[in-house]
Amino acid sequence: MNRARGQAEDRRESGTPALVGPTASGMASRRGLLRCLLGAVALGGAALSGCGFQLRRPPELPFKRICVMGWRLSSPLAEELRRQLLARPGVQLLEAPLGADVVLQILEDVRDEVVAVSSAYGQVRELTLRQRLRFSARTPAGQSLMGPTELSMQRDMSYNETDALAKEHEAAMLYRAMSDDLAAQVVRRLASLGSSPAASAPALAPAASAASR
Repeated sequence: MNRARGQAEDRRESGTPALVGPTASGMASRRGLLRCLLGAVALGGAALSGCGFQLRRPPELPFKRICVMGWRLSSPLAEELRRQLLARPGVQLLEAPLGADVVLQILEDVRDEVVAVSSAYGQVRELTLRQRLRFSARTPAGQSLMGPTELSMQRDMSYNETDALAKEHEAAMLYRAMSDDLAAQVVRRLASLGSSPAASAPALAPAASAASR
């Protein structure tokens, strides 16, 4: 004890501050700061809820047994649409219309590209990638729920012959993004139909035919 007292006196004489551990007041202030931060987060969440802000949720499908027909072989858009449909709770994809709640008939699934810009020497400088989908929806008995509807998208892409391989990968990524978007649009169109096919068909037939014109 005498040695410790002597060291403390030496520190006071030399002006060296004594080392101390965390005080009760310091710990209390940190706890108060933490409570303030948590309160601010809670108030922020409450304010967002009060303003009606909600995270976007995928559309709820009224049909649980869906038959998709008419796809061309090896269609990336078909694969993406199947993936998005199966991601909805309780949805099953059937190979045949028998037992289905709705039949989604694919009428056209086309990809193409056109030259948008070329040089004076005929070298391609920009391409426009296009994807088009036409489809309709009906009951297994043949009652129309949605007339022929066309969805299309396009993306512009610069092009250089010296980077042909890289541009091929870029085009594949753009087509994949368009397929994702078109599939999501189809799912939203299906979600807009009523839960009862028989009850929905008469009300939706005029709107569907107007959209197809």
